[in-house]
Amino acid sequence: MTRDLTIAEVRLTPILVADPPLLNTQGVHQPYTPRLIVEVVTADGITGLGETYGDTKYLELARPLAERLTGHSVMDVNSLFALDLAVDERRVRGAVDAGGLRGVQSADKLRLSVLSAFEVACLDAQGRALGLPVHALLGGRLRDTVEYSAYLFYKWAGHPEGVAGEPDDWGAALDPAGVVAQARLFKERYGFTSFKLKGGVFPPEQEIAAVHALAEAFPGHPLRLDPNGAWSVETSLKVAEELGDVLEYLEDPTLGTHAMAEVSAALREAARSAPDEGGDGRRTAVPLATNMCVTTVGEIREAFTRDAVQVVLSDHHYWGGLRNTRQLAAICAAFGVGVSMHSNTHLGISLAAMTHVASTVPDLHHACDSHYPWQSEDVLTERPAFTGGRVAVSDAAGLGVELDRDELARLHRRWTRDDGALRERDDAAAMRRAEPGWRTPVMPRW
Repeated sequence: MTRDLTIAEVRLTPILVADPPLLNTQGVHQPYTPRLIVEVVTADGITGLGETYGDTKYLELARPLAERLTGHSVMDVNSLFALDLAVDERRVRGAVDAGGLRGVQSADKLRLSVLSAFEVACLDAQGRALGLPVHALLGGRLRDTVEYSAYLFYKWAGHPEGVAGEPDDWGAALDPAGVVAQARLFKERYGFTSFKLKGGVFPPEQEIAAVHALAEAFPGHPLRLDPNGAWSVETSLKVAEELGDVLEYLEDPTLGTHAMAEVSAALREAARSAPDEGGDGRRTAVPLATNMCVTTVGEIREAFTRDAVQVVLSDHHYWGGLRNTRQLAAICAAFGVGVSMHSNTHLGISLAAMTHVASTVPDLHHACDSHYPWQSEDVLTERPAFTGGRVAVSDAAGLGVELDRDELARLHRRWTRDDGALRERDDAAAMRRAEPGWRTPVMPRW
């Protein structure tokens, strides 16, 4: 039977999902995060799912795009990226991405962040129509499971008094003991064997102590530290000197390719001049990873030719989807740069998409990031499961997930009841600084 894969309808459902009071260098997560669920429906009634950021500036692009897709085929993904999406330059001019800490905002990144959800939805619909998993549409999986890292955060026990929010059972983590206790919960609940700490919250010496505490509590486990560019070059080098023997990589210790290149060059020189205490060789510089200074194709050349980074953390949302993620991985391989995955607050549709594309990347030597264990709510009938810190790669048609329409409606009602302040995660309201209990963090520098 020949199927009609013409797009008959596109449904856009903005929602608000609960977020715990996780801390980073800019402040604390809002109690709710906006996400956008995209449904692409074919003339035959097949529905493909996608997910992306739900802030107003993304909705402003998604709505006219959805209207233009009617009559196109879900198989014609290339033409999707050829569509001219007019980006309001006032939305991005001189702006730094506040909510997701994804580097400097640009019109292209905003455009791709919207297109990515539609690409995933089209691939999901293709897979459902053909009876094939999305990874098969990308060339086939190379692994049966994808490893993820526990994403540790400094955290308050709850949102400030008087602020609407949902309770969680994680408790506070404001010192090394709290960070280790959080890591033990991650391992107990999900089996993670790799740990990443979101830093840039406390003075560097306190975060160094937390990483050392993790190394003592979990000997031999890969550890990462990510202060989201909070430190100077000098501070970055001191932290790398203190933690070089225990870190798998140091992520975005300072802002921008130029500063990262300075840190990288100094680390290489220090490694060349210092004998390896364990043998006749020389020390190896701790690798630098990024999801902030290599976030678009135009940023690749300078970063790679200057050896500013040794690991790129891809993100299919702002790189423009799963096929672009594979292209990025190929470029990284050509330059000898490692690749893994960045994560922002996301739901199960995005986790499924991440898992499918990660299963197809040949040289994936680092566990991927995922916020998903922090999200108590989802729009799926069944949550993707972590077993031994891994997610199984589904062989079901499409992404292998199904929408829970009751839950989607509930989270959309929350969005419609909101007064607008919580929807602007990337704008000034993104990180609460004026509500009861807020403490403005001091930029951690030595």
